[in-house]
Amino acid sequence: MSKSSFPLSRRQFLHFSVLSAFAAGLGGCAVPGLDNSGGRQAPMRPEIGVDSDISGFAQMYAAVHDGGFDIPAVPYMRVPREFRRQLVPNTTGERPGTIIVDTKAHFLYYTLPDGDAVRYGVGVGKQGFEWSGRAHVQYKKEWPRWTPPREMIARQPELIKYKNGMEPGLMNPLGARAFYIYRKNAQGKNADTGYRIHGSPEWWSIGQSVSSGCIRLINQDIIDLYGRVPADAPIVVR
Repeated sequence: MSKSSFPLSRRQFLHFSVLSAFAAGLGGCAVPGLDNSGGRQAPMRPEIGVDSDISGFAQMYAAVHDGGFDIPAVPYMRVPREFRRQLVPNTTGERPGTIIVDTKAHFLYYTLPDGDAVRYGVGVGKQGFEWSGRAHVQYKKEWPRWTPPREMIARQPELIKYKNGMEPGLMNPLGARAFYIYRKNAQGKNADTGYRIHGSPEWWSIGQSVSSGCIRLINQDIIDLYGRVPADAPIVVR
């Protein structure tokens, strides 16, 4: 028996299979990313980071006049890079148009149609850890009023002056925008979860678990998210 008649080792077989498949691809069709003359084609989808609203941290976190208020610039260099707004591949497993809140990693994702997601850093309060699951954005507001819960007023009696709501403004705990989250209750009715995604002037709290509140974003980030998310968007809290 000649040496060539011996069975191929596993490594030889895999190497031979890869070469054969590559040769077949060259003979039968064009190689992805190349045209028939061997020239490079345009990529099948845009590269990460082409969003015109995500073009540089200095621009994203600059001072902005909005709703009659002057939101100060954020010293973004003091915010860890991973918690600044950026485009990332969508690895959430959720369909486009979904908000995903990862409470443990302190990230919020908004999934895009092209396989990417916008990722924002968030601060998570006690209420932000109280539930997880699926819900939807019932409605959203620009420069919302904030009304402290009765339990909070009981703990902090000085908040009684806001029992009918705190006027919108730079120091309002809900910041420049707020999303109000609802889901079906045990009776099958659409009910307020008490869960909010909102802005905050306290940029230093992003990436941290703070004492109270739900999910907070830098005001410049919540404004960006507000412009992307339609009413009734699905939300997943993990």
